[in-house]
Amino acid sequence: MKLYDLELSGNCYKVRLFAALAGIPLELIPVDFLDGEHKRPPLIDLNPWGQLPILEDEGVVLRDSQAILVYLASKYGGETWLPKDPAGLAEVVQWLSTSANEIQNGPGAARLVDKFGYAIDKEDTIGRSARILPLIDDHLARHRWLALDRPTIADCAVMPYVALAPEGAVSLQTYPHIRQWIGRMKELPGFVPMPGV
Repeated sequence: MKLYDLELSGNCYKVRLFAALAGIPLELIPVDFLDGEHKRPPLIDLNPWGQLPILEDEGVVLRDSQAILVYLASKYGGETWLPKDPAGLAEVVQWLSTSANEIQNGPGAARLVDKFGYAIDKEDTIGRSARILPLIDDHLARHRWLALDRPTIADCAVMPYVALAPEGAVSLQTYPHIRQWIGRMKELPGFVPMPGV
């Protein structure tokens, strides 16, 4: 199984993190992002969106980190990471949506501006961060994990760009429950770091 990967990408890290926690072996294929390797064949043929990560597994090719997490958890991770019952599944999926929307467009986008020079409205990213981070902190004041009272792919999806928020000048100092949750993630057996986390 191959993961076309960029070390500094939080979306790629979500997949590497989950695979490490679940004991799923991945062959990491580093992609020269700055040279635009992801925008040329053969990678653009695998993912016409021209984005990373890309997963190849026994003829299955997937783009989008949330979709890859669902696939890996469903096929290799077991119901501990992604339950099949409708209520449990929905509880996890709502956090995948939060990751792809509020987190990506808040702290994730703020990091893109500061670390990589993207032309994104920084004030908007700060405003979005200020709306979502208190909600997550409040949730974590009452729960040790995002969903189902245990680590799931919800935590793997949300944690990277939240933990990397300071790289976009989004401080986590006023969010003690988020910081404690990040600490719990780092204590999980198999945890792997990335630069900035």
